[in-house]
Amino acid sequence: MSRLSVFLGALHFGPPAPPTPMPHVIAEPCIATKDASCVEVCPVDCIHPTKGEGSFAGATQLYIDPATCIDCGLCVDECPVRAIFPQDDLPEEWKKYIQINADHYTK
Repeated sequence: MSRLSVFLGALHFGPPAPPTPMPHVIAEPCIATKDASCVEVCPVDCIHPTKGEGSFAGATQLYIDPATCIDCGLCVDECPVRAIFPQDDLPEEWKKYIQINADHYTK
């Protein structure tokens, strides 16, 4: 096996990438609530699914697209169940939602 093959194999099968940086994260209080007040105030439409999307009924929660979010924070105060946090302020018990939100957009 050549050195190049070993190197390329390591690149492909190396450790998993760290979680995508998330300006804001929607956490557990949103599950089964899906109040769309946050969607209405978002200036860049980064929170999905919206009520008008076919996947809304089947979704367990809403998700913030990290590639689109501009970190304005308008959604944080608008959420009636206090489910949205800046990533750095996310309570420890909900840290898994960083990856859950990121994974939603990598499907």
